[in-house]
Amino acid sequence: MKLVSAKNKSLSIRSQCDLLNISRSSFYYKPIPEKPENLKMMNIMDKHLVNRPTEGVMSMVYYLRDLGYPIGPKRIRRLFKIMGRETLYRKKNLSKLGLKEYIKPYLLRNLSVERPNQVWCTDITYIPMAKGFMYLTAYIDVFSRKIMSWGISNSMDACWCLQVLKEGIDHYGKPEIVNSDQGSQYTSAIWTQYLEKQEIKISMDGKGRATDNAWIERFWKSVKTDHIYLNPTNDGFELYEGVQNHIAYYNAKTHHTTKQKPNDRYEQNKMKLAA
Repeated sequence: MKLVSAKNKSLSIRSQCDLLNISRSSFYYKPIPEKPENLKMMNIMDKHLVNRPTEGVMSMVYYLRDLGYPIGPKRIRRLFKIMGRETLYRKKNLSKLGLKEYIKPYLLRNLSVERPNQVWCTDITYIPMAKGFMYLTAYIDVFSRKIMSWGISNSMDACWCLQVLKEGIDHYGKPEIVNSDQGSQYTSAIWTQYLEKQEIKISMDGKGRATDNAWIERFWKSVKTDHIYLNPTNDGFELYEGVQNHIAYYNAKTHHTTKQKPNDRYEQNKMKLAA
């Protein structure tokens, strides 16, 4: 059943979203247009990188050339940037926006994660659509593997990432640590100052180390292979509803590493801590 409908005559989209306590912005976003050939190559790369997330520019050059695309490194770098994969290849100046001061160390190495809300991890991923693309961000609780909050946008700005984090905190309370990559959204004043004010520790993956955030990478693989690639959508309504349904399923299924359902593992252990 569609929770929010543009055809509802008695309630506006604003009112429906307010009642459900979800952001209405997703429903007004349109897929970002791009040349059809570039969209096709980005979709091919995205499917390939879901299984091999550490491959870089030259690997993609050779991979696409083998498929018949006469492409060079410069174009791959441009497409990687559009897809939000700029941290996976070496750049002369990672912090060209002048925000190197906000890069933080990786705090999760050898850390024993023993309780809910101890560590949340976040990232942004490219979402192919029937015509164009959008972006999905999510926060996962590492202990339970529960998706705590998520959002869809046609841009990757820090305000959007922060809005989705605040929604998760409003529902579940604040985490002790938030881990991300070194993307510009997370190496920004607005991001850093908010987390520090909330006394949330900031952790960041090492440069070019996609495996440092393996928990969210596994979720991206799940949502893409089990839903996105099988159900290309045309607009924000369809995409939002589909992702929402998949996350509900993901949070309610037995996770292969914890052998528990994320919802149950989170709630049961949170109650133990409160007792």
